[in-house]
Amino acid sequence: MRADRRNTGLSNPVPSEPLPHADLVIRVAGCGSSAELIAASLAPTVGSSWRRCLNDFNLDPAGDYQPTVVDQTRIKDLQAEHEELVQIARAEMDSLYEQISGSGYALLLADTSGVILCEKIDPTLRRMFIQAGLIVGAEWSEQREGTNGIGTCAAESRPITIHQSDHFRSRHIGLSCSAAPIHDPYGRVVAVLDASSVSAEGGRESQMHTVALVNASARLIEKCLFLRRHQGDALLRFHHRPEFVDLLHDGAMAVSTEGIVVATDMTGLRLLGAKSHQDIVGRSIADIFDATFAELVAGSSTSRRAMYELRDNLHGRRYFASLAQHNSHSRAVSGVSGRALVRVAGARSDAVLTLQDLAGDDPVMLRNMRNAQRVADCAVSVLIRGPTGSGKEAFAKGIHLASNRARRAFVAVNCAAIPESLIESELFGYTAGAFTGARREGMRGRIAQSSGGTLFLDEIGDMPLSLQTRLLRVLEEQEVTPLGSETAVKLDLRVICASHRNLRELLTRGMFREDLYYRLNGITLELPALACRRDKESLIRKCMASEIAAGATASIEGAALDRLAAYAWPGNIRELRNTLRTALAICENSVVRLSDLPAEICQPGRQTASAAEPDISLEHAEREALLRVIEKNDWVMSHVATQLGISRNTLYRKIKRHGIPLTRN
Repeated sequence: MRADRRNTGLSNPVPSEPLPHADLVIRVAGCGSSAELIAASLAPTVGSSWRRCLNDFNLDPAGDYQPTVVDQTRIKDLQAEHEELVQIARAEMDSLYEQISGSGYALLLADTSGVILCEKIDPTLRRMFIQAGLIVGAEWSEQREGTNGIGTCAAESRPITIHQSDHFRSRHIGLSCSAAPIHDPYGRVVAVLDASSVSAEGGRESQMHTVALVNASARLIEKCLFLRRHQGDALLRFHHRPEFVDLLHDGAMAVSTEGIVVATDMTGLRLLGAKSHQDIVGRSIADIFDATFAELVAGSSTSRRAMYELRDNLHGRRYFASLAQHNSHSRAVSGVSGRALVRVAGARSDAVLTLQDLAGDDPVMLRNMRNAQRVADCAVSVLIRGPTGSGKEAFAKGIHLASNRARRAFVAVNCAAIPESLIESELFGYTAGAFTGARREGMRGRIAQSSGGTLFLDEIGDMPLSLQTRLLRVLEEQEVTPLGSETAVKLDLRVICASHRNLRELLTRGMFREDLYYRLNGITLELPALACRRDKESLIRKCMASEIAAGATASIEGAALDRLAAYAWPGNIRELRNTLRTALAICENSVVRLSDLPAEICQPGRQTASAAEPDISLEHAEREALLRVIEKNDWVMSHVATQLGISRNTLYRKIKRHGIPLTRN
């Protein structure tokens, strides 16, 4: 976590003989044998954490480090970032506190970096907890404080007790901490709920009751967070026992209007026996249960609280379920409306985007994610279709990162951006002196560079027919012969292709080889236009966060966010990023307002025809857009190519493909 920190000068009572504990830590962590763990009466989890602290974080178990506390500005930013979670957690912490009141425990909620966001402490014990460094803003990650309840729970992603001498650092062996992770609706750990005592009595086994209570409260917070986040979706609630349905201990699924599972809570996963969210999310209700979504909707419309009896398709186990439908627009109404400002924290612009990150909460993208994960390690060819700017290359890279080739190269080639005369040498490479102007040392082609990794061919529909023949041969034989060479080079190829054009349509027009089409078209993933995505608001926030420096924050007016969410986005995610980048650059005091947005976004009547005519073909749209640019530049093709940012060869290929005359009629 990047943040300005201050030394608070807080001190923790150091045990009178800290070195024996430090010696034990170093011996066990340095040796790493199960015999040492057993001899020290330590759980394997504790031993693993000690090794991380000693070997990965270079912490000194005997060192008298001062607690790290982030400044007040950062605390407020973090609390605002997790506002919904903190609000829900405070109510549950009040309830849990009533159960453990008088037992000497403090209740703490921390984010995944270990920073304490809020607390519930007995006023008579507050001084002791301040001395221990258990205060709002203190960072209790393993990297800073060694093995501890908050940090180790976040690292292990499961409930845990770190009792006294389980702690890595000698100065913490008076503490006893029981913690449980809190997951968001998509299975990601977003916070840790912890109960800590500075004077717990008894052994580690005596803390079992405490960790059970904390875990139960964490699950209730999860359920409330899930229901709050998906109040705009249909909610399927289910359990093996009918009396538990619609209570906080049942399983819950958020379902789109198309009957696709958008999210499921952890209890739902456990009841279905699923290993991860990927096993459920993105699938249709009919794939999971012996009923279709339409049948459930029909039943719920005839009864105010219909109770269904379902069986899962995998094991045939019986469940009882209810379906609550909501207005499809309620999410937008309950989102930013009425909020003057929405705060957004910066994220690393170079952060690796996984398939789950790219899928967001959109049902179509979630199904794409599920299918992509299934074929990531297979020899099945993948074709990604979608309008320009919809994120085809990012999704292809997500597939690469989800595969067993992730550690090897991801090589992207835009077939529409390379002059036709250079595509062959770029793809296949050449030997020294193969042609005039060639490098003296020759060049490995992009295909050879991708061997062992993934080759991404963007806009494959723009590849000339003559090269399509060579590409097919390379794919079939898994070898390439560079220009000027007579020796083939063996390869290990995985190819992912993408196009905003309909390849089958090109095939019928004789512009794409039939044999190559069927070689590439193993599975087609259709990326929706930004205007069609169900998760536009959260996607806007993510894009905005990526344009803000890590550790910094900015805000956006609720009205501006509403306008961005309502816009048609003909340029899709690429246009959205450029719009946000510009707005953040020109806005005052890091607050994006309506006045910082382009006129076509602020004035709905100026939106492009693509929003009003969703059925218009991508081919027709590109031809019309190209004609407008040509006419604007008085048919001077060099000016057109410059404005579009493409080579003249590529421009002429597009003109020929669309049947546009080279001169004004």
